[in-house]
Amino acid sequence: QVQLVESGGGLVQAGGSLRLSCAASGRAFSRYAMAWFRQAPGKEREFVAGINWSDNTTYYADSVKGRFTISRDNAKITVYLQMNSLKPEDTAVYYCAADPALRVDDKYKYWGQGTQVTVSS
Repeated sequence: QVQLVESGGGLVQAGGSLRLSCAASGRAFSRYAMAWFRQAPGKEREFVAGINWSDNTTYYADSVKGRFTISRDNAKITVYLQMNSLKPEDTAVYYCAADPALRVDDKYKYWGQGTQVTVSS
């Protein structure tokens, strides 16, 4: 069993930065792939970034490559999403997810409650 709690969302101007955190509980955290998804109003939830558990390989959606960085600290059982050069189209509720396998679809086993990110123009 893994529980996820996101934090770090907020309101930021275009071009600014935010760092999201996802604190996990559960002994098996280090063996789970972790990912960030987002869902904007009226849109489907979409994959943003993911990190593998075995070798820390990372994957990014094309829309955030070069601007967002996902990382994990197994000692602190936390995963981060550093978001730079934010754009208004990044506005969404951001969700942390965990699953034994890294995937870009939303069939993750565990989900956090989400944190709102709003980017003003």
